[in-house]
Amino acid sequence: FGAVLKQAKNIVVLAGSGLSAASGQRFSMSSNARGKSLMSIDSATFHENPSQFWKICHYYREAARHAIPSSAHKAIALLCSSEDELKRVAPSASKFCLVTRNIDNLSNRALPPSASLSPLAIEMCGNIFTVNCTNCNLTEWNFDSPICDGLAGIEADVEDGKLDQEVDIKKLPKCSRCSGLLRPGVTWMDRHVDLQVRGIILRQCDLVLMVGLSPFVCHLSSWNNRKVAVFNIEPPTGIRADFVFLGPCQETLVKALDLEGRV
Repeated sequence: FGAVLKQAKNIVVLAGSGLSAASGQRFSMSSNARGKSLMSIDSATFHENPSQFWKICHYYREAARHAIPSSAHKAIALLCSSEDELKRVAPSASKFCLVTRNIDNLSNRALPPSASLSPLAIEMCGNIFTVNCTNCNLTEWNFDSPICDGLAGIEADVEDGKLDQEVDIKKLPKCSRCSGLLRPGVTWMDRHVDLQVRGIILRQCDLVLMVGLSPFVCHLSSWNNRKVAVFNIEPPTGIRADFVFLGPCQETLVKALDLEGRV
């Protein structure tokens, strides 16, 4: 793996919920909140029941707020944001890109203080700390806790699966510009996003690092001559992997990238 890493010119990291496991979190778009998950509600749910949608998203916001980026998050963030560090680890590389399906914002929080957000992540499923106005289409970051008084303290209800009691729509989050109803800035994996990921892999990279998401990529078979390294707790199934690193990615990834003691 070390020899391939040193020769790689364009490296793409595909990350899933396993990346955030060391932070005590597993909330990609397939994560559970006591049986009710963001994956179990589709895009129509917000229009049909914005109260239920917001309850679940608020639960994930508060969980993500208290999580701490792991050394794996920091390793990826460092190589995405520092040309010097990237050249030390992969001397031939001109690009190191993260494509994540996690919505927890931990990858952004792992960036060094001086780094910009722009070079880091392609967030396939959005970010739980962004909001979109359903009226004026304003999109912005929102880190308020709680995001509105109407959702204060509902975490226990979500934990217990009590989602039937609706919060009045007038008490749900409102736009700072026009007071329209806000929608959480998260989305779902669909064919369009899948094709975007395929395009990134096929056009831009010669080395793919799959971190904590091997089940997700079973259907991504068009690797051609790309080298593939899997970092996961469980062995990969249904995909071709040139290198497999079993164990917690905060240990295996950091060691494989020669970043021990640097993150």
